Parts: sequence; structure tokens; C-alpha cells
Amino acid sequence: MATVLKAAVREDLRGSRLSKVRQEGNIPAVVYGKKFGSKAIAISESDFIQVLRAEGKTGVFKLEVDGGKTDVMVYDTQFDTIKNQYIHIDFYAVDMKVEMDADVPVSIVGESKGVKDGGVLQQILFELSVHALPANIPDSIEVDVSDLDINDSLQVGDIKSGKDYEINNEAEETIVAIGVPDEEPEEDEVPEEEGEPELVDAEGGSDSEGEEQE
Repeated sequence: MATVLKAAVREDLRGSRLSKVRQEGNIPAVVYGKKFGSKAIAISESDFIQVLRAEGKTGVFKLEVDGGKTDVMVYDTQFDTIKNQYIHIDFYAVDMKVEMDADVPVSIVGESKGVKDGGVLQQILFELSVHALPANIPDSIEVDVSDLDINDSLQVGDIKSGKDYEINNEAEETIVAIGVPDEEPEEDEVPEEEGEPELVDAEGGSDSEGEEQE
């Protein structure tokens, strides 16, 4: 059964209305597409979070608006880290029969030889652009770094496209590299004291006082 997210049309588009929408536990949003046009909506924040967890950023699901259901993807999200809430969502109405471009998260798997030897993993690309039918867009693209040693890197050209999608990025783009180990800071040397240490005899006198007079 396809996931369905219900939405209400927003008739009042004034900025002052947006705060009230959020106070009611909803998120202001917009859905648009070549055939769909554009429509301002509001969705339940709790329902949206459940759908996002179930379908992921690149998943296709049904958006119910005005009694009709449309296949959509999450195109963009705006999140307020201070208030810890979504403040706006963009949905894209997709045509399931038409290929499209989408950004897919890169998932690093494995532990590289270089990291085991103290090297530093540096991830350059966190997303890859793919071209595919909406239903064939992957949730993520795994990149195995197990064989990478220090000073090794992995480019887009080293990753094979899936049977249902093509990667759009240039082959020369670097996804991940293993840098040299961080140099350990040298310990501060304690300067030696100049001269010979003063010797103290058992009676508490010092050698510098000289011999007792007869």
C-alpha cells in the first residue's frame, strides 16, 4: 500500500498566517510540477516526519490534496535548528513515466586500510546526481572504502551506475580521499638547570659553607 500524506490547501498566503500554521503543528508547503502547476498547502509536521522516515528523501509517495492523490517527492526542506522544527517544504509532482534528475545521498561503507594506519578519511561529495525514472531513484549510493590506503582517493568514475539509473557527475570528481595521518605534537623539552646541584650533608648544612674551622 502506497504511503499517503494528507495536505490542506492554503488560501490565505499572507506572511502573518504562516506563524499560525506552524503554531497549529503544521508546516507551510508548496507542491508544483510541469503538469500539476503550483499550489500552496499545509501538512501535519508529525505526519510528514513519519513519511520522511518511511520513504527517505528520494522516495515517491502520494500527496492527497482536494480529494485527489498525486505522486510527489520531497524537493527541498527548510529546518529551523534553534526551534527544532520544519518551517517549509517543497514537493515536486512527478510523472512516473518520465525520467528525471535527483540528488542521492552517498553512504560510506567499510573501514579503509589507510584509516586503520592512522590516516584521515575526507569525504568530498555527500550527494550524487542521478538520472532515472522516479520509482528507480535509489535511497542512497554505497561507496566502499575498504581498499583505500593513505593518499588513495575514489572518483565518480570508479562507481558503477545502477542498472536502473545513470550517475550525472563528472567521472573525475573525487568522492572520498584518505589523507596522511595528523602529526603528533612534539613534547616540550624541559630545559636543564645550569651548574651542579647543591649538595646537602646529613646535618642540614650545605657543601658551599666550607669545612669547619679547628
